[in-house]
Amino acid sequence: MHKYLRAIGFSACHTRKEEEELKKALLREAKLVYKLELPMDTTYLEYHCELASGMGFSLVGEVDEEGQFHLDYYFPYLVGTFESSKEECSIQRHTERETYAGMLDEYKVGISLIFYMINSIEFRIRRQEKKTLKAESVNLSCFASEGKILLPIQKTARQIEIAKVASFNRNNLLEAAKRGDEDAMESLTIEDIDLYSKVSRRLVKEDVYSIVESCFMPFGIECDQYSIIGEIKEVSSLINRFSGEEIYSLAVECNEIIFPVGINKKDLLGEPKVGRRFKGQIWMMGMVNFEK
Repeated sequence: MHKYLRAIGFSACHTRKEEEELKKALLREAKLVYKLELPMDTTYLEYHCELASGMGFSLVGEVDEEGQFHLDYYFPYLVGTFESSKEECSIQRHTERETYAGMLDEYKVGISLIFYMINSIEFRIRRQEKKTLKAESVNLSCFASEGKILLPIQKTARQIEIAKVASFNRNNLLEAAKRGDEDAMESLTIEDIDLYSKVSRRLVKEDVYSIVESCFMPFGIECDQYSIIGEIKEVSSLINRFSGEEIYSLAVECNEIIFPVGINKKDLLGEPKVGRRFKGQIWMMGMVNFEK
């Protein structure tokens, strides 16, 4: 059973039997999105069942010789409306099945950002038709199994401007360091030592969440799951038309990257409002926009 069924509004689904009944019900109302013809008379179909605006279920499977559809795998999806990143994106196949993960070298995050690719069948079709596979941009999105709302950090206009300039300069240094600039590497090392010293002094008298404004770090052993803290830019509410459960879709800015976070209202502690911060563990997914 998918870990994030609850996040999309199916918190009452607990057993294998309930999961199978849910998949059958969703498949009856799903629409065909992609059709992939493979050698040896093999056809793969991808169906989408929309549960609310921009949120739904993807069901992928194979059609046999008798025309019967056999479900191979499924996953919930949330479509991001923001172009989260235009950095270089590499795509790699998962080991267990022919699904794909994307990896972004994002200087803003400070790590290689790995996400589950929600348009894998489109990628396979483009590859088969020998179209360009170069990514133009990526629309990131995610689901959270639980989360908390934190109060914002109070800042003056001058402090906000200084932070923007410092972030811009750091990104330039990271880019230069990637090209092998030794001066940039030295500057980044000194900067990190100074930052560690400042944080250590402040932790004596201040709470950690008044110092750490946002964070983006790997969580657990799965490469597409992260622990984040980010500022809420937009709040919208979605109703799962099957279950009637309310899902929050929060546009969160984390390390200067904006993406929507879908979370069941039951699993969010606190009231989300623009300007407040979201803290939680997420499963990152992304829609890759290919060059024409």
